[in-house]
Amino acid sequence: MATSMDTDALDISQFSHTPYYCEENVYHLCKKLWTRGTEGQGSDLFVVFISNEKKQIPLWNQKASQRAEGLTLWDYHVICVEKKEGDSPLLVWDLDSTLQFPCPLASYVSEAIKPSIQLFSEFQRFFRIVHAPIFLRSFASDRRHMKDSEGNWMYEPPEHDPIVAEDGTVHNLNEYMTMSAADTVKAIEPQLVNAVRSQKLGVLIGETQLEEFFSLLS
Repeated sequence: MATSMDTDALDISQFSHTPYYCEENVYHLCKKLWTRGTEGQGSDLFVVFISNEKKQIPLWNQKASQRAEGLTLWDYHVICVEKKEGDSPLLVWDLDSTLQFPCPLASYVSEAIKPSIQLFSEFQRFFRIVHAPIFLRSFASDRRHMKDSEGNWMYEPPEHDPIVAEDGTVHNLNEYMTMSAADTVKAIEPQLVNAVRSQKLGVLIGETQLEEFFSLLS
């Protein structure tokens, strides 16, 4: 997505946010970042789904937390990573985080993902990286995952309409959330940049590969 924006002119209050609907929050955040552009400063946007086989991923500095250091155990989480032209640091846009908004990627990894903390294997996190233009065309959610067995909302949905993909698909969230160690890339190689820019579900990497992958874009 070749676009541009004045990041300094944006603050978190300008973005739509419904608790527990991170995928829809990021969808609309990406649309806003894309349409707020002004000529002269380019950027590229990537949507990052974070989950694992057990649907149990720890993240720190999260608004939903009532624990020390903002620790939250999500079934999945979704953020946006922005790569600007030039030498500017990559930025993470996470509407559920208490960290700086947007936050430099290195700081976000250190303070929200905390790779320095050794986790049991069932809590290891995987990252599905999808180029935002493909995501905006292809993603769909009718929010069925937010209803209990009797059809009641577990969390109140956003006021805006459910997201429908360009091809008419009404729900494919599970495709993005389904992750396993066997499906992660074995090595970070330059061709992965082309893969993430062309494939509907992008590429799936392990947490130790996250910064290495984004360094390919620099």
